[in-house]
Amino acid sequence: MGLVLLVALVILGLGYAFKASNAVQASVLAVLLAAVLIIQVTLPAGNGLRVATGGSLQTWLIFLGVVGLIAAYILGLKWVKRRVPAPVEAVQSGAFSAHELERYARHIVLREIGGSGQQKLKKARVLVIGAGGLGSPALLYLAAAGVGTIGIVDDDAVSLSNLQRQVLHIDKRIGMPKVFSAEIGLKAINPHVEILPFNRRLTAENAAEMMQDFDLVLDGSDNFSTRYLVNATCVALGRPLISAAISQWEGQISLFDPATDAPCYACVFPEAPADGLAPSCAEAGVMGALPGVVGSMMAVEAIKFFTGAGQVLKGEMLIYDALYGESRKLRVQRRDDCKVCGGGRAIH
Repeated sequence: MGLVLLVALVILGLGYAFKASNAVQASVLAVLLAAVLIIQVTLPAGNGLRVATGGSLQTWLIFLGVVGLIAAYILGLKWVKRRVPAPVEAVQSGAFSAHELERYARHIVLREIGGSGQQKLKKARVLVIGAGGLGSPALLYLAAAGVGTIGIVDDDAVSLSNLQRQVLHIDKRIGMPKVFSAEIGLKAINPHVEILPFNRRLTAENAAEMMQDFDLVLDGSDNFSTRYLVNATCVALGRPLISAAISQWEGQISLFDPATDAPCYACVFPEAPADGLAPSCAEAGVMGALPGVVGSMMAVEAIKFFTGAGQVLKGEMLIYDALYGESRKLRVQRRDDCKVCGGGRAIH
């Protein structure tokens, strides 16, 4: 047997020297093994060639069994490693893992973000109101960007009519609460982020409690009562608010932060429009890709806010017209007579 093993080592050495492929080396070793087995089976016991190649078939079968077990163990470990995701460090831990460094490499090489900016994103806590048309793309890109903690508030369930624009949800999750559908989708994109689903309606009684633990609020709700509630609560807590809205072919977005002398939402829209002047998406329709554009803008503004990159839409409102491919900015200012933030007063 020793002679055969020596020949096998020579074959492997020559294969390495001549850079032969693993397949070629394996084929040569298979031929050698087949020849040895034929010798053990066909030649009589005591034959010199049979003795030189191991002496008995039983010895070779035991040897091959041991080798097979070792090979199965190694292959099994490799299969398990491929199936198990890379270890996920605690979201708030200091250093990035190698897995995270590769994941966020395109951010880290950006001069405006870099490693320090990515660390700020990892420590950031963002609350998104609504997991629908605007919330879907915003949540997708916040998770992909590595925002450490993302809260989601929504009391609705996924319906078939949502899927034309709410890209975070899929057909087989119809009927599931949107926050849990969103959690599944976001965890599939980035297991390094923490998702906090709040399957409930935002009310005056619970708004402050839910928002107080977050650094930034994104409002993608589809009704004025919720928008005014979110704005009032953000003003009371001193939290910045990125608010966006869409209808048919047009969208708008701004960052409201009266704590830094920027207007609040009520400064720009002191009263809700009369019934019929601002119909909902269900009533007026909406082009499916529009919330994708505006919701992505919300994520962009959030990333800029935390990293300090560029200039956020504070004191400005961006209006995007998808039908004609136009965008324009409007200057918005704080109102001294604002019932919510005027003169720095918090809400009652």
